[in-house]
Amino acid sequence: MTHFNTNIKLLRKRRGRTQDDVAFALEMKRSTLSGYENQIAQPGIETLIGFSRYFSISIDTLIKVDLTTLSESQISQLERGYDVYIKGSTLRILTTTVDSQNNENIELVEEKAKAGYTTGFADPEYIKVLPAFHLPFLSSNKKYRSFQISGDSMLPIPDKSYVTGEYVVDWNFIRSHQPYIILTREEGVVFKIAENKLKEEGLLTLHSLNSLYQPYNLPIGEIREVWKFVHYISSEMPEPNHERDPLTETVKQLQREVQAIQMKLNL
Repeated sequence: MTHFNTNIKLLRKRRGRTQDDVAFALEMKRSTLSGYENQIAQPGIETLIGFSRYFSISIDTLIKVDLTTLSESQISQLERGYDVYIKGSTLRILTTTVDSQNNENIELVEEKAKAGYTTGFADPEYIKVLPAFHLPFLSSNKKYRSFQISGDSMLPIPDKSYVTGEYVVDWNFIRSHQPYIILTREEGVVFKIAENKLKEEGLLTLHSLNSLYQPYNLPIGEIREVWKFVHYISSEMPEPNHERDPLTETVKQLQREVQAIQMKLNL
């Protein structure tokens, strides 16, 4: 129980509770709680369950995760109920960096760094050497990361664009037909339109904007991280939207003919 004592003390203080308050709520003596916080005594399973319910944080997190090393946004996520162990998600506590004022950085994963990110995404030593920046128009209460994409599967978003995503803690919040940046075991970082079939089939169906690419299924076990698309930055101007679909032109021609008939009737 390496982190249990420091975790319950941290969570208690963040709630503004005294030892008497927590001890009363958990129906134990204050001296017993003090013993747990000072690592003099070790709790049994029923006591662990009690602490888990009181703080709405899983036993696994209370024991295994050193909450003192997490950023403010990460702890806030836990306190709001987004505990990965409770949710049953394979997403983990995110490895992240902060600036000198303890504000979350937006780390940049460039094309040349994407291969390393696939294996180093959970390594604090790897994450802290990534370029980092801030965007004043993004929320300070959410976690963002930018990735450079490659290829033409998401045209009209150009090759080599930088896409920024908001970290998704709970996969149940993935919305179908919305764009996401997903870190996979085999393919690395992919940028696609997601169709959420996790509850029914245990997978996502990923679609490209470019119709030349066929959709494919991604099992839940292949997913390591999910980021909800926020915006993209590119040095390229988008191509003009030339409408080449004969059906579209036919519909437009019919609309013009209807308008002409209406004008004649109104004369």
